[in-house]
Amino acid sequence: MKKLWILFILALLGLAGCQAANTPSGPANLVLMTHDSFNISEGVLAQFTAETGHQVEIFKAGDAGEMVNKAILTGDAPLADVLFGVDNTFLSRALDNDLFLPYESPRLADIPGELQLDAQHRALPVDFGDVCLNYDRAWFAARGLPPPAGLEELAGPAYRGLTVVENPATSSPGLAFLLATIAHFGEEGYLAYWQRLVENDVLVTNGWEEAYYGQFSAASDGDRPLVVSYASSPPAEVYFAASPPAEPPTGAVTAPGTCFRQIEFAGILKGTQNEAAARQLVDFLLSRPFQEDVPLQMFVYPANREAALPEVFVRYGPLAEEPASLDPALIAANREQWIAAWTEVVLQR
Repeated sequence: MKKLWILFILALLGLAGCQAANTPSGPANLVLMTHDSFNISEGVLAQFTAETGHQVEIFKAGDAGEMVNKAILTGDAPLADVLFGVDNTFLSRALDNDLFLPYESPRLADIPGELQLDAQHRALPVDFGDVCLNYDRAWFAARGLPPPAGLEELAGPAYRGLTVVENPATSSPGLAFLLATIAHFGEEGYLAYWQRLVENDVLVTNGWEEAYYGQFSAASDGDRPLVVSYASSPPAEVYFAASPPAEPPTGAVTAPGTCFRQIEFAGILKGTQNEAAARQLVDFLLSRPFQEDVPLQMFVYPANREAALPEVFVRYGPLAEEPASLDPALIAANREQWIAAWTEVVLQR
């Protein structure tokens, strides 16, 4: 009987410890580690503070790859409580390095299953977007030439010298587009496809900004009417126009297999001293106030199916119905060798 009482008391102590870990002891100062492209309205974070008492400091740690590397290197003494912005091209690297605590947020009930790539709920989907070819509507209309219907047409003679892409070694959309070609043509066929693009005078830049605002004819003095960008770029062109046009000056090629869907995740970093408050922050990232602010702040789509889209997204930002996809583990295992092989074919010629 005495042994049973001891076990009962230990169980109660364990339960109390779990409850203490999951219940905020008071207002916390949370650090949200994210990438340099993160943006959100001040009023939205103020709402979180008003509801919970927790203050949130935003720590921008470079691009997505650099951010994940910093989190890995500081895993024993994390620089933040929550990390946001690791996408499915780097997800396996984060999970393999055991960065996150599992947390099955109740908000996941509002997130489509196809976006939930981690069955252990260490990385929870917050937003997504499609990397696609964008085209200059006026340029193609003036010449009576239709934009390419798919990746195969892009390598045809009618589109010679028209395309600018980003280097996958230095650019997130560049890597996403490379992955789209691997998903579409397979590991045995993607390099032959890129060789055709090289012969068709494709132009490569280091990053999206240089491609879009330096070479793309619809957004610069450049002479390339095709660029690798996002399905949300046409809505952005309308939203930021001094005088909104009747239709965007650009369009996106969203035919099956032409776009790669990037999904961004958030997770609670192991070693946080504020686990219960960090859970509340993750819940908030998946809630409607944050989700409905995301489209016009970062021009991506909310993961929460209950979040209302801005009208400019509804009218001008159709998503790809059949985006290309690859298993994050496959990407992690092959990313560097795919990039190296691409570099040899495309840049070292």
